[in-house]
Amino acid sequence: MNTPMVSEEERLRRWRLVLGGEADSACGKLSGTAAEMDQALSALYDADGKNGLGQSNRQGGRGGSSPSVARWLGDIRKYFPASVVQVMQRDALERLDLRSLLLEPEMLASAHADVHLVANLIALSGVIPASTKDTARMVVRKVVDALLKKLEEPMRSAVTGALDRSQRNRRPRHSEIDWNRTIRANLRHWQEEYRTIVPQQLIGYGRKARSPQREVVLCIDQSGSMAASVVYSSIFGAVMASLPSVATKLVVFDTAIVDLTDQLDDPVELLFGVQLGGGTDINGAVGYCQSIIREPRNTILVLISDLYEGGVEANLLRRAAALVESGVQFITLLALSDEGAPSYDRALGAKLAALGVPSFACTPDAFPGLMAAAIRKEDINAWAAGQGLVTTAKSGR
Repeated sequence: MNTPMVSEEERLRRWRLVLGGEADSACGKLSGTAAEMDQALSALYDADGKNGLGQSNRQGGRGGSSPSVARWLGDIRKYFPASVVQVMQRDALERLDLRSLLLEPEMLASAHADVHLVANLIALSGVIPASTKDTARMVVRKVVDALLKKLEEPMRSAVTGALDRSQRNRRPRHSEIDWNRTIRANLRHWQEEYRTIVPQQLIGYGRKARSPQREVVLCIDQSGSMAASVVYSSIFGAVMASLPSVATKLVVFDTAIVDLTDQLDDPVELLFGVQLGGGTDINGAVGYCQSIIREPRNTILVLISDLYEGGVEANLLRRAAALVESGVQFITLLALSDEGAPSYDRALGAKLAALGVPSFACTPDAFPGLMAAAIRKEDINAWAAGQGLVTTAKSGR
């Protein structure tokens, strides 16, 4: 069998990846994708891993779970084939404190359960030992239930209130008049001589809609850096799916696209259906979302991504322009998490903003207000500015 010829440069690159940083002088320094692959390898196999994942840099397993672990799990899926990823994940279980955490159900049950721990458990779900899987699911449900308790009521109240206001009938029949609102709206028309109000503007109760008042599509990037955003988005998606006046769809993507709408009734099962990490094809994902939108002028599309596009950027921009032109309210969240300003592709964010697609990071506490503003069709840039959220650029909409 003939062996493919390998250039001298490629041979040295491979040896450098095998030997590590000490071989820089002999093999030359790495750059680009090769340097990123080396960083992922170094984080696991070097004692002083660059991402702080090495055993010497880790603390005990009872503290909060580091976001960098979830990012690293995503990186290895991006740069290495599935067979190598599986080996590296198993090595991570041996070398990091994750091993004791995952092999001992009691340790996992007593660990500090937070969004980042959930993200790591989801990312490692394929290699979690059978004896620990039930405990892992229990921990994920514990965090999800706590977040639902905190976030569900604000989400319901904001969305329901916005829907009620958007349904207000300005040309009511006599039986549909909301007299309290009508009187308040016309107090300036009080006629002292006749001791009455002239109702120049009638306000009525909204008529029952024949179809969902709003369609919401959540399109979520599964890359490792978006792990916390995936958790929060799944929970908010489940809450909105339970509202009869909102038709909610949830799509996750890397280089592949998975529609998880049918699993929105159980956010825990939904999360275990997610595979964090891998490449990114935003254009393909937005194209799929475009294909499932039934009523553009009644639809809110929320893309949750750091905008590091691995697909065709020009095609993505054309799709975004077409969606905005059709009447879709298109919003990009660079993160939906408790962390600070995320890393993102600023150039692409500015190009989207110029098309009428504002981009900004959003905390979970602010997300209900964002959806309410979108349902009322407010200027999202103005809303974000009022919340202290900085958009990538003014869209002029």
